[in-house]
Amino acid sequence: MRDIFDDLARQGEIDPPADPMQAARRAMRTLRRRFYGEASVASDADGHAVVLDNRPIRTPARHALKLPTRPLAEAVAAEWQGQGEFIDPARMPLTRLTNTIIDGVTTAPQAVADEVVKYLASDLIFYRVDAPEGLVERQASHWDPLVAWARDELGARFVLAEGVMHVTQPDHALAAATPAVPRDPWRLGAVHSITTLTGSALIALAVAHERVSPEAAWAAAHVDEDWNMDQWGQDPLAAERRGFRFAEMQAAATVLALTKS
Repeated sequence: MRDIFDDLARQGEIDPPADPMQAARRAMRTLRRRFYGEASVASDADGHAVVLDNRPIRTPARHALKLPTRPLAEAVAAEWQGQGEFIDPARMPLTRLTNTIIDGVTTAPQAVADEVVKYLASDLIFYRVDAPEGLVERQASHWDPLVAWARDELGARFVLAEGVMHVTQPDHALAAATPAVPRDPWRLGAVHSITTLTGSALIALAVAHERVSPEAAWAAAHVDEDWNMDQWGQDPLAAERRGFRFAEMQAAATVLALTKS
């Protein structure tokens, strides 16, 4: 079958970014009329492929769209089955993420893992405000349990700071937390996605290790934003963008949930 994403993805001759996950992402803006009746899963010894009318499809980099577990493949197939008259990639966050993992993580897992560790060195939850009191308390309520989890279960004692001035984290803390970064490409890709969406590798690792729910993780990542909305009201466009990003968060959480050993 002709590569479906040829018509959905706009390819450009550009220098690839250093982050292989980012290099694999391509904004799919052109809608294509639906041309298939049924999306389903075909399993063999190599994995679980998503097929359209029993014909295989490929990622933008022309790898086979095969998933490591049947439940995950069925979840991706459900996105395809749920499309209407047109195929709308904006409504397919799980498909986008699985394409990115296949094209950008399975080929360079160490570079992706290194990127997650870089976030740990300047993690969102290490930087606290000193006022107003309500925001100080809200940050502590959401973030302190994550810092305690890193200390007690990972053996990583991170340093907290007030303000935005960079604080160098101890090498021993980074070394202790690094083994918690998944090595499996699928789980690693999901953790990387949550890390970039939230600005916190520690939040992403807590989700991967089931120490916090995806919903609680999302709330923790948006403490400051929610505080400002409480004070000044909500911007409809910002809310729409946030909803789109939360769908991406849910897709990453789905990958983690459906690839557990």
